[in-house]
Amino acid sequence: MASPEPVAAAPLRTVENVLMAASRDLRRAYDNRLAGLGLKLSEAWLLANVHTRGPMTQTQAAELLGIGRAATGALIDGLEGRGLLERSAHAGDRRVWLLSSTEAAAPVVEDVVAVDAALRHELWKGITRAEQRELSQILERLQGNLAAVLND
Repeated sequence: MASPEPVAAAPLRTVENVLMAASRDLRRAYDNRLAGLGLKLSEAWLLANVHTRGPMTQTQAAELLGIGRAATGALIDGLEGRGLLERSAHAGDRRVWLLSSTEAAAPVVEDVVAVDAALRHELWKGITRAEQRELSQILERLQGNLAAVLND
């Protein structure tokens, strides 16, 4: 007699699993909404930050995004190719380029801000401001704990 097929166990719904799934879904939601602008979330985040904060180095941009310089360079190349970002020589260091947004970036950044506002409105339906603040505080403490774990 053949043994029965094993039944896959349901995935554990730990807080960590829910956080990771929510993070993936959040990124997908932003990517879907930004697709109409021809952008992914990382590109939109980089463009909006350079536009609003002013010129920055590739290293500063990579730190803002939390990714490596090479990956940031690829994002910069794409945005530069579309005429939204430009590189210029750094006055104090010939080895460094400064990133700046172009005039063409302004309406794109306005659209990115509108997409973000609309999506945030949908995401937080049924969740009070107090609950949002509490969740934010908890996640900040969790990030602090993670930083300690990563620094060990």
